[in-house]
Amino acid sequence: MKRRTLKQLRPKRQPEQHHNVYVVLLNLAVGKLRKVRAENPKRDPKKPCVYVGMTGLTPEERLANHKAGIKAASVVKSYGIRLLPELYAHLNPMPFDAAVQMEKDLAEDLRRAGHTVTGGH
Repeated sequence: MKRRTLKQLRPKRQPEQHHNVYVVLLNLAVGKLRKVRAENPKRDPKKPCVYVGMTGLTPEERLANHKAGIKAASVVKSYGIRLLPELYAHLNPMPFDAAVQMEKDLAEDLRRAGHTVTGGH
């Protein structure tokens, strides 16, 4: 019997266009962390706290990995609530280099808009 591999189970995509940026809604308690406050001096406490990341997986798969502790950002594992596709879905998918830059740009745009942002490096 032939073994199935993960690669065979995934839908075929163009390899150069398979990276995604994503935004995770975080519990407001993350805004009380000293490091997070220091990174967001102009934050608006009325706006949500978010984590911005980049992945070669789908955003849903990546969030599941965060929550399971696999290559997880501690703030997402502890404070992550759900994805916010309305902030990133129109950007995906993209090549790796574009995704690296988009992660930084998206984080900075959200920070400028008053959101409390972690990640995005």
